[in-house]
Amino acid sequence: MQFIVFILLYPFLWFISVLPFRLLYAVSDVIYLLIYYVIGYRRKIVRQNIQLALPHLSKKDQITIEKKSYRHMCDMFLEMIKTMTISEKEIDKRFVFTNLEVLTNMEQKGKSIAVMMAHYASYEWAISLNKFSKLTSYAIYKKIANRHFDKLVKDIRLKFKAILITTRETIPTIEKNYRENHLGLYGFASDQSPQLSKTHHWGTFMGIETPVHTGAEMLAKRFDMNVIFLKVKKVKRGYYQATFELMFDQPTAVPNYEISDEFLRRVEKQIYEAPEYYLWTHKRWKHKKK
Repeated sequence: MQFIVFILLYPFLWFISVLPFRLLYAVSDVIYLLIYYVIGYRRKIVRQNIQLALPHLSKKDQITIEKKSYRHMCDMFLEMIKTMTISEKEIDKRFVFTNLEVLTNMEQKGKSIAVMMAHYASYEWAISLNKFSKLTSYAIYKKIANRHFDKLVKDIRLKFKAILITTRETIPTIEKNYRENHLGLYGFASDQSPQLSKTHHWGTFMGIETPVHTGAEMLAKRFDMNVIFLKVKKVKRGYYQATFELMFDQPTAVPNYEISDEFLRRVEKQIYEAPEYYLWTHKRWKHKKK
């Protein structure tokens, strides 16, 4: 059954991926109308999240951000499909790293690097970073139930020299690399809500006390990895800029949970600058203290 679904959907995905960007975004506009106005996909969750996180804005401004966030989400989804066939030249033009020297300097320190980023702007196209790094690049992801689509996603990432590892594979992979003195570049998107049963720390995110993912911090401390924040900015439709910000180069000396809290402060800054590019569809604040 999984293979049948894959066979039926793959031609459609491939067709979308070969569309020129002008047509790609025309399709995105149509999908936005369907998703937002007809289907109403997670609209209640998005509205609640924006009201919780941005209570200082008027109702009108909150709705404006809501609509813009759906437009951006549809664009990003199709850009993700476009990655199937996009050339390196094209993605280098559309996803620009402003200060690669920060990464280069960190690589010369002789330690692995934890790159922390948010589900903001184009976190998918950040995979193009891997071809600029001398380290082996690993992207941590949640395994797709359909094994054929899971393989497709892995193959797309390998095109940009990124190795996908599941959350279960993360610790064994990093531990093995550390033991064999094999340096890695590990990508963590740590701004979503952790399982309550696995919560070790409650912090403040967008003014709300909520559980915080601490996995990236725990691994950075355990395996003495330098920690960098990747700030992504949307310049215009289909164009992004990514900037490296050094967070910590001596993680073992940092008090517990300070790395996670500092990460959230930087994510907050991104959101306040342009909240319409954040992925509001996740139930980020489903657990919060009253």
